[in-house]
Amino acid sequence: MRPAESALSIRHAVALGLLQGPAELLPVSSSGHTTLLPWLAGWPYAELDGELRKSFEVALHAGAGAALAIDMRRELLAQARGMSSDRAAVMALSLAPAALTGFLLRAPIERRLGGPRSVAAGLALGAIAMALADARRPAEGRASAEAGPCDGLALGIAQAASLIPGVSRNGATLTAARVRGFSRRDAQTLSWEVALPVLGAASVLKGSRLLSGRGAPPPQARPALAAATASAFFSTALSARVLRRTGGTRSLAPYSLYRCLLAGAVMIRLRRAG
Repeated sequence: MRPAESALSIRHAVALGLLQGPAELLPVSSSGHTTLLPWLAGWPYAELDGELRKSFEVALHAGAGAALAIDMRRELLAQARGMSSDRAAVMALSLAPAALTGFLLRAPIERRLGGPRSVAAGLALGAIAMALADARRPAEGRASAEAGPCDGLALGIAQAASLIPGVSRNGATLTAARVRGFSRRDAQTLSWEVALPVLGAASVLKGSRLLSGRGAPPPQARPALAAATASAFFSTALSARVLRRTGGTRSLAPYSLYRCLLAGAVMIRLRRAG
């Protein structure tokens, strides 16, 4: 096997899959951790072919999205049966900016902003915005059922901004929801609900590309991709169950502090490396 193919080991894939669940459902940036953990640990993840890295990241998101959909199946079915025009507009507007931005800018974003330095910047800036938005609003506020088209657009712009590595989709949507006056619990509910169309659309688009033969992973990498999907599914299902018990009512300040500390550790290592 070429180094670019053999670098994706099953144990590394499982480790990143287990990390995916909590990182996806907490405002700490799953994509940022997928980049930083191999870099900090000295894994040869950066040696992977670009298409194979994309396939691996989609495998992680597919596992996480499937687990989240199963965990939220009752809420999603109830919404589908009685979805109003306002709710449909919220969901559509929460998806459209991210889809358009991804279509137009994903390639230059990945090419220019995928390194540890830019991920650290995204972590720090997103953490500051999240902490300020949460601190300026009381824990209680609007209910998720009150969301309207303007709220959907705000969530959509947040999801588009989260295409920048390190910003965090969950963190950006929580920030937008708190700015719009939603309670901590309902901001978390909205964040999870609007995540499913984005995760699903990304998985379907990449999956269709793989099935058509363009960018298909080499046979040697498929066991690692399967392991990543399975471990991401398991970790997301477990994380969702735990987070539902906590109710999403906690302050976002600890997550902001963690993000800043991680960003600082990255910058210190970069400076030492020259």
